[in-house]
Amino acid sequence: MSFRSIDQLLRRNSKTKISRNIVDGVYDQEEEQYVQSLRELLLANNQLPVKFDDYHVLLRFLKMRGFNIVKAKEMFLSMLKWREDCAVDAIAKDFKFDEYNAVKICYPHGFHGVDRFGRPLYIERIGLVDVSKLMQVTSTDRYVKYHVSEQEKTLSLRYPACSLVAKKHIGSTTAILDVKGLGMNNFSKTARDMFIEIQKIDSNYYPETLNQLYIINAGAGFRALWKVLKAFMEARTLAKIQVLGTNYLSTILEAIDPSNLPDFLGGTCSCSATGGCLLQDKGPWTRQEISQASKGVPGKDKKSFNEMSTTIACESFPSHQDPSARKVYSTSGRKRTLGMLLKDNEVDNDMSENIQQNQVNKQISEKIQELENCAAQTQETLQALLRKQHELASHIEQLRKLFLEAANAEKKTNIQILK
Repeated sequence: MSFRSIDQLLRRNSKTKISRNIVDGVYDQEEEQYVQSLRELLLANNQLPVKFDDYHVLLRFLKMRGFNIVKAKEMFLSMLKWREDCAVDAIAKDFKFDEYNAVKICYPHGFHGVDRFGRPLYIERIGLVDVSKLMQVTSTDRYVKYHVSEQEKTLSLRYPACSLVAKKHIGSTTAILDVKGLGMNNFSKTARDMFIEIQKIDSNYYPETLNQLYIINAGAGFRALWKVLKAFMEARTLAKIQVLGTNYLSTILEAIDPSNLPDFLGGTCSCSATGGCLLQDKGPWTRQEISQASKGVPGKDKKSFNEMSTTIACESFPSHQDPSARKVYSTSGRKRTLGMLLKDNEVDNDMSENIQQNQVNKQISEKIQELENCAAQTQETLQALLRKQHELASHIEQLRKLFLEAANAEKKTNIQILK
C-alpha cells in the first residue's frame, strides 16, 4: 500500500474534528456520500484522471448540478474533453503572455490579497478598459488563453497557499468588478464576445470557484447592459452576484479588511512600492515557503501541500506519527494496528458501495419516473389532439353538407326562374 493510500485511510478513520480540519476541512456527511458515489461511477468507467481524483474538485461539479450525480458526471466529462481539445495542461505549463504589462495598462485587473475568510481577492476596473488598445497589444484568443492559465494557477497555487495560511480549505474567490463609466455604448461587440467566452469557460469548466462577486459603481447604463449579460449566466452564479451603486463601501468592508482593499476603492492599500495595487500578484502565494509547499516543489526539507498538512496533523496528534506504526484510536484510546484499520476500511468500503449504489439507483428510478410521467402527459396530449381532429373533421363534414344543400337550393331556384 502506498503512502497516499495509508494517509487517506488515516484521514477516513480520524474521528477528531480538529485533525481532520487541518488536513482537509470538515466534510458534510451527506455531501461526502455524493462525492463517493460520483467518484465510484467515474472510476468504474476509467474516467477519473489521478489529477482530478480530489474530494473538493468532484464536490464543485456536484454543487453546480444540484447534487444530481448523472448531470455532474456529464459536466465533469465535458470538462475533461474541453481540456484535451484545448490543450489546457500545455497552456498552464508553457503559455507565455509576453504582453502582460501592456494589457495591465489598458485593462486594469489582478489579484490583491485575501478577503476576511482567507479567499483570494480579485479586482477588475472594467470601466477603464480601452478595448481598441487592448486588441492592439493582444488578441481575443491570446487573452482567453491567459485567462485559462490564470485559472489554472489559482487552482494549483493560490487556493492551496491560502488554505495553508488560513488553516482551512479555501477553494473559491471573492471578486470586485468596478464598472464605473461602463454602459451599452462603450461595451463593444469584441468586449461582449470576450465576456461571453470567459463566462462560458468559468461556468462550465471551473464551476463553484466564485464565492461572491461585487459589481460596484453600477449606473443606469450598466444596469441596462446587465439585463443582457445575465442572460448568458447560470442561475447559481447569478445568486452570488451583488450589483451595487456608488454607496458600496460598507457592504464591501463586511467581507474585506481595508488593508486588503486598494485606496481607489476606499481601502487603505496603495502598493506604492510596486507601482500600484493591480500591477502585482499580491497574496500568500507569493511567499516563497508557502509557494513551494503549495506547489509541492521538491527541495531540501521542503514538503508538498498534502505532506505539510499531514505533518501538521501528525505533530499535533501523536497517535498519527507513523503510518507503519501502531495507532491509537482517538475515541476509545485502544491501540489499533494498521491491519485492523485496513479491515475497518474494507467494511467501510462495502457500506460506502451500498450507499453509493442506492443513491445511483434512486436517481435512475427518479429519472425513469420522470420519463414515464412525461410519456403519460404526451399520451394525454395526443389523445386530446385526436379528439380535436375528430371534432374538426365532423365540423368540416357538416359544412360540406350545408354547402351542398345551399348549392342544390340555389340550383333549384335558378331552374324555377328559367321556367
